[in-house]
Amino acid sequence: MTDKIDYTNQFMRNTQGRMVATTAMGMSALRPIMHLQVTMLRMWADSIERLAGNVEKGVEETATTVEEQASKERAA
Repeated sequence: MTDKIDYTNQFMRNTQGRMVATTAMGMSALRPIMHLQVTMLRMWADSIERLAGNVEKGVEETATTVEEQASKERAA
């Protein structure tokens, strides 16, 4: 009976060790992937900020042009 308990304990320790090793390998493989995703997300956010700035600048330029034309028409 004690042989079965010893075998079971040894089997469980080996299984846990394999699971820990597999998890560590998985986490090591995941790190560069996560780094790439974070980098891509930062680049995407930067591009959106630039786009928003360009749109805002274009709206301001258009509004200025429209105001200038309206003032010229009033003066004429």
